[in-house]
Amino acid sequence: MTHPGQLLKKEKLYAGKEMGQNFLSDPGTAQRIVDRTGISGDTIVLEIGPGLGALTIPLARKAGRVIAVELDRRMVPLLKEELEQEAIDNVTVINQNIMKTDFKEIAGDKKLVVVGNLPYNISSQILFRLVKERSSIEKAFLMFQKELATRIIASPGGRDYSRLSAVVQYAAKVGFVADIKPSSFFPKPDVDSTVLRFDFLDSADMSPPMEDLLFDVIKSAFSKRRKSLKNSMVGGELGLEKPDVVRALILASIAPERRAETLSVAEFKALAIAVWQLRRET
Repeated sequence: MTHPGQLLKKEKLYAGKEMGQNFLSDPGTAQRIVDRTGISGDTIVLEIGPGLGALTIPLARKAGRVIAVELDRRMVPLLKEELEQEAIDNVTVINQNIMKTDFKEIAGDKKLVVVGNLPYNISSQILFRLVKERSSIEKAFLMFQKELATRIIASPGGRDYSRLSAVVQYAAKVGFVADIKPSSFFPKPDVDSTVLRFDFLDSADMSPPMEDLLFDVIKSAFSKRRKSLKNSMVGGELGLEKPDVVRALILASIAPERRAETLSVAEFKALAIAVWQLRRET
């Protein structure tokens, strides 16, 4: 692979700060990440933000097919040129916003493995999207700013545990893959990065409408995280009055004085079921 700095300089381009672009520049690091995905010749990989191909090239050499979705149209011809120089012909490059990509159309009757060095400024939004589209995804290997990765895997009871933690841990089994130092990127970011693995779950015990309600319950609970649940969940997405919030909490065997950051995923599910029951009664 050609160093990103050389490619950008040659074309008089730059890494877009507004897009959170930090290109992986160390081939050894890229290969280590790909090796840990365990992909094989029958895998369809959806790569988010391929940039200049640091992950795309080693992915293509192991996978059956790679769909590389790149938002920055400036990068597309450079990426295609890199792939051509490496004699790689099993990659389809799509110039598109991943938030508008049709995962079901790409997956067909198979499930995707999603890989990406995510732009830091929209990492959370992309992860929420993957949760919603997980019926088409088997697993994902995603790189985040280390601070965000810490929040994603945080357990209940601490300040790192958040809405994102609860939603993701409901939808996937999450594991650590690797820490990546700033020196592996061009330009060098000011922070360390972490790659996480997500094995997505079907959650067959929650219907789609119930799951939507669960996500609203989690969002409502964390909307005023310093307040107790009996106060933080009033109004907002759920449109509940305080007496109804307290009833739902008691029905779910959750003390109304507790805060959102103390609830496990199982307790959030119980609370969503309680809210569902109360709505059916009215």
